[in-house]
Amino acid sequence: MLKQDEEKNITVNRKARHEYAIIQTYEAGIALVGTEVKALRQGKANLVDSYGTVRNNEVWLISAHISEYTQGNINNHIPTRDRKLLLNRSEIRKLIGKTKEKGLTLVPLRLYFKNGKVKVELALAKGKKVYDKRESIAKKDLQRDQERKFKY
Repeated sequence: MLKQDEEKNITVNRKARHEYAIIQTYEAGIALVGTEVKALRQGKANLVDSYGTVRNNEVWLISAHISEYTQGNINNHIPTRDRKLLLNRSEIRKLIGKTKEKGLTLVPLRLYFKNGKVKVELALAKGKKVYDKRESIAKKDLQRDQERKFKY
């Protein structure tokens, strides 16, 4: 059983931190049906090609894959359906303004349980160029080498 304010990761989009420069993160609730929650409790989700978008003053999570619940019946959910994200009105207004700027996008970083509720960590991000990716890999390698030297 999870304690107060304890979080349990369902899935993490590790590729997102490599592909995008994270500007700001938001915690959003997500509107799900029952079989989706049961599938998430089994850890069957994938955020690799998913993204967020703003439609009609609402934020939506597009193409996030939550596998069908194995014990579900004919009323099981569609795995890649669009899911509504639950944010405050002021946060949605900020996101509307920011996503209209050139090059900014909404990327889900992780899906997790918090106090029994499913939450999405959504990031306002800018795509990295190839040379930025190489630079970040070089920094990580340098830091790893320095940690090895200090360890011995």
